[in-house]
Amino acid sequence: MYDYDLLVVGSANADLVIGVERRPTAGETVLGSDLVVHPGGKGANQSVAAARLGARTALLARVGDDAHGRLLLDSQRAAGVDTAGVLVGGAPTGVALITVDPSGDNSIVVSPGANGRLTPEDVRAAASLVRASRVVSAQLEIPLETVVETVRTLAPGSRFVLNPSPPRPLPAEVLAACDPLIVNEHEARVVLGDGAGPEPEDWATALLALGPRSVVVTLGARGALVADAHGAVRVPSVRVETVDTTGAGDSFTAALAWRLGRGEPLSAAAAYAARVGAVAVTRPGAQESFPTAEEVESL
Repeated sequence: MYDYDLLVVGSANADLVIGVERRPTAGETVLGSDLVVHPGGKGANQSVAAARLGARTALLARVGDDAHGRLLLDSQRAAGVDTAGVLVGGAPTGVALITVDPSGDNSIVVSPGANGRLTPEDVRAAASLVRASRVVSAQLEIPLETVVETVRTLAPGSRFVLNPSPPRPLPAEVLAACDPLIVNEHEARVVLGDGAGPEPEDWATALLALGPRSVVVTLGARGALVADAHGAVRVPSVRVETVDTTGAGDSFTAALAWRLGRGEPLSAAAAYAARVGAVAVTRPGAQESFPTAEEVESL
């Protein structure tokens, strides 16, 4: 019996968001809207998204002993996330600088801060938390060696989900544990290097050859492609009016991981996750845009 449906091992950032008419080119200054501060970070976003859907969720992360850290802890607890694994101190809380244009597209620069101090030793100290979780999800806004240690600490029979963002080449040990590896087009091309073909089906085939048990390629408005040893299937998107895409990928990953832990097939879990992501992009911000299960059902 697992105590948690999902454990997220990852980052927690304060999102500093400014709306712009267009993003500046090199050497250019543009005026933007008033600065708004939101709780964010891929790890914290995923845990809030899953908890809001009804998953028993925990977060293993590190924040600073500062106002941004307190903001993040408050948002996790308000969503119902178990924060026993959130460590405090060692560096200032991570910060993401985000610009959002009128179409809802965003550009992000991240200062990792305390996220860079989440160490393999922290994972080993939290081994009981990792082994009490049916599904464990990670990203790459924390040190890669910490993700490697997470893989080594998994309980037998549990499932590991990885979104390699920001992307980098991955060791075989991590790739072999992924079920699934979740990538967008940019992430797929970085992981594959020169092995990327012209179509998503090509990327999925090449990624599976690297060792993951399954792969999900997110395609924005074109939906997603899911692939495993049995073949590849396209999952259509849900048409909505986009307001802000910040955090949409995190909500997709969280929903997918949770539904996989419930025993759903990969394609069905991805279809549900696409609906979650669709609701999220109709609202501004990251965590505050994530829907409840009831809101997803009403879409």
